[in-house]
Amino acid sequence: MPGSRVTLAHGAAALLAVLLSALLAVTALRTARPAAAAAGPLVQVSSFGSNPGALAMYTYTPANLPAGAALVVALHGCTQTAHDYFTHSGWAELADRHHFAVVFAQQSSANHSSLCFNWYTPAEDSRGVGEAASVKSMVDHQKSHLSIDPARVFVTGLSAGGAMTANLLADYPDVFAAGATDSGLPTQCATTLTQATSCQRNNQNLTPSQWAAKVKNSYPGYTGRYPRIAIWQGSADYTVYPVNGAELRDQWTAVHGLSQTPSQTLTLGGGATETIYRDGAGTAQVALFSIAGMGHGTAVDPGAGPDQCGSTGAYFLDYICSSYHTAQFWGLIGTGSPTPTSTAPTPTPTPTGPCVTASNYAHTSAGRAHQLSGKAYANGSNQDMGLWNTYITHTLRQTGADYWVIADGQC
Repeated sequence: MPGSRVTLAHGAAALLAVLLSALLAVTALRTARPAAAAAGPLVQVSSFGSNPGALAMYTYTPANLPAGAALVVALHGCTQTAHDYFTHSGWAELADRHHFAVVFAQQSSANHSSLCFNWYTPAEDSRGVGEAASVKSMVDHQKSHLSIDPARVFVTGLSAGGAMTANLLADYPDVFAAGATDSGLPTQCATTLTQATSCQRNNQNLTPSQWAAKVKNSYPGYTGRYPRIAIWQGSADYTVYPVNGAELRDQWTAVHGLSQTPSQTLTLGGGATETIYRDGAGTAQVALFSIAGMGHGTAVDPGAGPDQCGSTGAYFLDYICSSYHTAQFWGLIGTGSPTPTSTAPTPTPTPTGPCVTASNYAHTSAGRAHQLSGKAYANGSNQDMGLWNTYITHTLRQTGADYWVIADGQC
């Protein structure tokens, strides 16, 4: 592999290892509960065609897979493996229940010492090259060896895998019908390590149309339909900050020509809400799933219930079965939205909301902001509030669940 790729990967690994170690130190995993295990094994495919990204391919194929089955591609997060995602994410359990095939792609330490997919490297995350092309080869291999419905191919991933998922949806809109990002980042947010760090932590201050242009520039000249997307984001994620969920929402609603005003909001279990954006025909093209209090990871809900799946582990957090709700959004499980705890149309947002004026220290103590390296940042928007002390005062306005913006002089 090119030396520049390895050098960049090792630089990213050093930064991400620090972030991930800190996250593990402050994120307490809920008590593990038993979950249904997959009925069959995870199988490695040693040769699957062109593999310019030097990835490994693993598959899970339920017994008696029907003709015209769907295919799900799953991309693990940093420090994880395909086996971790197979064991904990719930996708294999759901494949058994609902009769679809799964590919688990795996990064190598030769590509990235922390096993992150190289989502910020154009030579790896673009159409026809690198890791993106390797994933496409995996899809082609399964299409040629199984009876896969080409109109029902999906991709999902966590963190760096979620960021690569967003890129793949733009690189190959002619391959993927829909996708889902778990603690992911907007399509083509970064092309360097420095930009990647900024994307993880900061609002990039782009308009929805500017975000959408990044998608459309990934496959110039494409005039077909674009994939639908489910976006999962924890409100207490300080590895990939919550602003990324909002930016993904802005990006993909604009890609589909939709307003950023929601069509409907559903309250689900596990502290999750689903905000839906429908087109003129009533089809949900974008869904933003926000989970109050959740840190960095994939949401799971171990148990034997029809809407439960997965098992807890590092970066698999006990809240709600995100894989089940994603599969339902994609149409792999019944039709329509899940039965919510409550459901109501979302009114058009207004510029006002609950406002609180306090010192930066008081805001962080009350959970409206957080501090990093001696500075305070508003939760959700991640706006820079200045030094973390009792002397600097700001007015914060709440505009969503654990989402605050600076509103000095506006309340």
